[in-house]
Amino acid sequence: MFADRAKIIIKSGKGGDGHVSFRREKYVAAGGPDGGDGGCGGDVIFEVDPGMNTLGEYRHNRKYAAQNGEEGGKRRCHGKDGQDVVLKVPEGTVIKEAASGKVIADMSGDNRRRVILKGGRGGKGNMHYATATMQVPKYAQPGQPAQELEVQLELKVIADVGLVGFPNVGKSTLLSRVSNADPKIANYHFTTLSPNLGVVDLEGCSGFVIADIPGLIEGASEGAGLGFEFLRHIERTRMLIHLVDAASVEGRDPVEDVHKINQELQSYNAEIAERPQVIAANKMDALSEEEAQSVIRRLKQEFEPQGISVFPISAVSGAGIRELFYYVQQELDKLPGDKIIFEPEFSVEDMLAGENLPYTVSVSEEDPHTYIVEGPKIEKMLGYTNLDSEKGFAFFQKFLDTSGILKDLEEAGIQEGDTVRMYGLAFDYYK
Repeated sequence: MFADRAKIIIKSGKGGDGHVSFRREKYVAAGGPDGGDGGCGGDVIFEVDPGMNTLGEYRHNRKYAAQNGEEGGKRRCHGKDGQDVVLKVPEGTVIKEAASGKVIADMSGDNRRRVILKGGRGGKGNMHYATATMQVPKYAQPGQPAQELEVQLELKVIADVGLVGFPNVGKSTLLSRVSNADPKIANYHFTTLSPNLGVVDLEGCSGFVIADIPGLIEGASEGAGLGFEFLRHIERTRMLIHLVDAASVEGRDPVEDVHKINQELQSYNAEIAERPQVIAANKMDALSEEEAQSVIRRLKQEFEPQGISVFPISAVSGAGIRELFYYVQQELDKLPGDKIIFEPEFSVEDMLAGENLPYTVSVSEEDPHTYIVEGPKIEKMLGYTNLDSEKGFAFFQKFLDTSGILKDLEEAGIQEGDTVRMYGLAFDYYK
C-alpha cells in the first residue's frame, strides 16, 4: 500500500554526566580532581533519499531515538558522544509538529539534510570546578536532557502539473502515453491507489513533471473516498489539468464534473483552486463528429469566459494531446519557476526554550473564584498549540501538569469549579 503519511516519536540522546573523581597515584599526595566531561547525546537527523518514494518504512516502527552520551571517566577521560539517528525520507516530505500541525521542515529543494532535535550537551567533570578555595569539588555537571517530539510526516509529491478528475476518466492512460510512467490501468474505480509521476518531454521545450492524482469523488475534501488521501499531492503543482469524460461513458456530465472538482479543491485549499487550469475533454474517439462538437461547445461556453481553455483529446488514439501539452508548457513558462516549498512555522528550539520562561499565577481582584495564569511561558505554549484538535488539547493538559502550573494553582487555593484564565482562554478547574 502506498504510504504518504506517518506519525512517529523522535528523541535525541541525553548528554552524559560529568564525572567526579580524584587523582590517586603513588607519590602524589592529595591529587586534584580529574573527573572527565560527559559525551554529547546524538542528534535526530532527517535526510532525503532519492531512492525512496513512500513513507512505508515508518508505518510499523513509531519510535526512533538517538544514543545517549557516555558519562565522563577518571583521569580526565571524555565520555563518548552518542550516535546520531538518521531518518531517510523521500523528497517532498513535510515534517510537522503533531499537536499543532505546524511545519517544522520541508525536505525539498536544497533542504536535503536537517537536524530536527539536538542531542543534550555533555556535563562538565569536577576537574572544571577546582578553585583556590574549593580544591576538592565533589560535584560535577549533569548532562543536558534529551529532547522528545511527536511529528507527523506527510509526503507531498514534487510536480509542475497536477492531472485531476473523477475515477475512470483516463488519467492513467494519458500519463502512460505521454511520459515514462508505467501506471496500472483498468476499467474500474480507484485502480490508481498512489500518485504516479511522469516527465513530459516536448521537442524544443524544457518539458515538465506531471502527477496523476487518484480519482476524486464528491466530499473528498471532507474525507470521503480515497481521493481525500491524495489531495495533498497537488499542493506543490503550479497548474492543473482537468480531465473529463466527454463521452459520458458512466453517465456523468463533463461540465458538472469540472464544477464538482473545483468545489472540492476550493473546500480543501482555496489557493489551489485559483491556480491556472486547463480542461482536457477525453474519449472524443467514442463520439460522432456532431456529438463531439456539441460537448466541446458546451465546455467552451461555460469555462472559456473564466480564462480556462478547453482541448478535445483521445488518450487512447493520441489525438489532440500534442496541442494540449504544448499549451501547458506555454502557460508554465509564464509562471514563476520556483518550486513550491512550505516555510517553517514551528521552531523546536523556541518550544524547548519556553520550558525555562517565567509565568505567574494570581487570583483575580474582581472574582476570588477566578485565577489568572500569564507570562512568556504561557504565550509561547499557546502560540504553537492547536487547542481545537483533540491531540492539541491533550498536549495542553499535559503541559499544565508537567510545567508545574496545576501545582501552583492548587497552592494558590483553587477549588473545583473555579475558573482559570489564560490570555482569552477560560476553563473550569476539576481534578
